[in-house]
Amino acid sequence: MIDLSHSIRTGMTVYPGDPGVRCVQSLSLDADGAEVMAVSLGSHSGTHIDAPSHSVEGGRSIDEVALDELVGDALVLHLEDRVGPGTRIDAAMLEAELEQFVAVPRIVLIHTGWDRHFDTDLAFDHPFLDRDAAQALWHRGMRVLGVDTLSPDRTAAEVAGGGAGLGLGKEAAPGVFPVHDVVLGGDGLIVENLRGLEQLGALARVGFFPLPLTGDGAPVRAVAWRPGSDLMR
Repeated sequence: MIDLSHSIRTGMTVYPGDPGVRCVQSLSLDADGAEVMAVSLGSHSGTHIDAPSHSVEGGRSIDEVALDELVGDALVLHLEDRVGPGTRIDAAMLEAELEQFVAVPRIVLIHTGWDRHFDTDLAFDHPFLDRDAAQALWHRGMRVLGVDTLSPDRTAAEVAGGGAGLGLGKEAAPGVFPVHDVVLGGDGLIVENLRGLEQLGALARVGFFPLPLTGDGAPVRAVAWRPGSDLMR
């Protein structure tokens, strides 16, 4: 299997305004006979899934998402050689990638290679999809969108400087997060902060396994099965 998840650790990069991640020793072998960490993090820390309720009033929460929605064949669109800081990925760019496929599976992963910048300031100036690109994928049958960036939408300077409270919910102006509007608004799902997508071919079997939280999202262990493995048959 191939691990597509970032490790969760103190001080790791989070979306601007999200709670920081803190992992500290609570019990120790010497004093308590066992090692136990106290962990504090937001529901959208590290590699994680956005449930519809993240940005849609009355939308499904993560505990209402069936695991079989998050496991299956995925189309991996390798765009790493065509994007740079702040690149807008439009429908025309995706069309060039999609024309070689007869059908689009339910899960689509966008590989930009931006996971290599995860712990740098460049993480916030990542490539992003526009609304037309998201709609093109949605109309072709995508229901789970995965990206190796902080968000499929632009992390705008005004958002990055917004302080506490991301504003993806009631405080978000319409159209600020158009890809979230398309995917979560259609009762689909978004997986963010994937890593290692360069290890996958154009088609891959993947699985995203969220913590069983009750809420708007959860960290996931994201994996891909190597071709020919017994679990893929």
